[in-house]
Amino acid sequence: MADRGQRRGGEVAGSPLAFVISEQDRETIAMVEHALREKRVRLAYQPVVLGTDPTRAAFYEGLIRVLDETGRVIPARDFMGAVENQEIGRLIDCAALELGLQTLARHTDIRLSINMSARSIGYPRWMRVLKKGLQVSPTIGERLILEITESSAILVPEIVTAFMDDLQREGIAFALDDFGAGYTAFRYFKDFFFDILKIDGQFIRGIDRDPDNQVLTRALMSIARQFEMFCVAESVETAEEAAFLQSIGIDCMQGYLFGAPTLRPAFMPEPERKRA
Repeated sequence: MADRGQRRGGEVAGSPLAFVISEQDRETIAMVEHALREKRVRLAYQPVVLGTDPTRAAFYEGLIRVLDETGRVIPARDFMGAVENQEIGRLIDCAALELGLQTLARHTDIRLSINMSARSIGYPRWMRVLKKGLQVSPTIGERLILEITESSAILVPEIVTAFMDDLQREGIAFALDDFGAGYTAFRYFKDFFFDILKIDGQFIRGIDRDPDNQVLTRALMSIARQFEMFCVAESVETAEEAAFLQSIGIDCMQGYLFGAPTLRPAFMPEPERKRA
């Protein structure tokens, strides 16, 4: 007999707390659906800077944001958990990609990464958005980076590798996001062919004074170099962390030290920033 205590986030289904959580999820999903219908979604942009020259952005990451009815910006962490496994999660991926492709069409001197779930691979609407966006300019594909989280990629590794192979022929690059936070089987690295590896922030925080994080980050960087992947340190927040990462030869850094995600990035001209 199936266990009646089906769990979500460690809580038994049917318990008072589980009921509250499910109600919150329903409210969150309804809020996101409403925002999508009314096109109240935006990208917030965060720079990913060069390790050799942190004053220069190698590329920007476009992070999806939802605006509530008052115009308040709601970050993805506040709703993605509720929508990730639903079709609305695929629609969020479609919206993020569409906004990112529009940005690349308007700003031809930047590269931009956009997050997606492996669950969106094969989603017809997502593919239509991508194909339409790539037709606007021949340079858009080579300036687009698609970020897939480690936990998402490992769900369907064979599908991910085939998907990446097809799109890399269009010049699109792929980043493995939050590396170290999940359970990637290293044997898949020979098949994945990610272009960029982003080291999860848990290994970066306090790295200048944490010997364990120093050893682990060096090991992750070694893996990236073995498989010819560009290496990005996430969640860099202090000058001391940045200095240590530079001393061990990190390729790029990302974090609040270099800029918080913003709807009005420096690469946008003033009139466009006002419209954002």
